[in-house]
Formats: sequence, C-alpha cells, structure tokens
Amino acid sequence: MYIAMNRFEVTPQNAEAFEALWLGRDSHLKDMDGFVEFHMLRGAEKDGKILYASHTVWESEQAFRGWTRSDAFRAAHKDAGSTSKLHEGTPTFEGFTTIQHIR
Repeated sequence: MYIAMNRFEVTPQNAEAFEALWLGRDSHLKDMDGFVEFHMLRGAEKDGKILYASHTVWESEQAFRGWTRSDAFRAAHKDAGSTSKLHEGTPTFEGFTTIQHIR
C-alpha cells in the first residue's frame, strides 16, 4: 500500500473557498487502477493558518505513479495554478510506503 499526501496552509479567510473547491471538484480518481480511497483532512489553526492534507491511498507506489502520468491526472489538475491564491506557498508532497497495516 502507498499513501500520497499533499499539505496546504490556508488562511482562515480562504478556508471556506478552499474547502468548496475540494468538495466540488471532479477528482477522476475512482476510475484509476490501484486507487483505494481519498480523504481531504482539515487540521488545527496555528499561527494564523489552517493545515489541510489530501490523503490518497493506492495499492502500490506504481499505481500512484501511473496516476501522475495519466490524462485523468492532467484533467484533475488543469486549473491548479488558478487556485493557488487560496493557499500559502506551494503544496508539500509526502509519499509513504506502508510497512504495517492493522484493521
């Protein structure tokens, strides 16, 4: 299993618009081979910013890499530059390979 995360820092005045953007978007993930699940997470406010994280679970890193090279990925991210004003700086990517999974 592979977990791909992007962290975003959002000012409180942009939080509602940032959340609306994510909740209203067509992610194209459901049709991808190896896709397991997606979560958009909202963290606590600290130093005038709210931490958000997109959390995607894949069957493997190879499946995730396939997503990043797909037409569906390009379609899902086609407007990314125009929405960057809603968060501070660039998103921070973190990728993790699962070494233990307990249900």
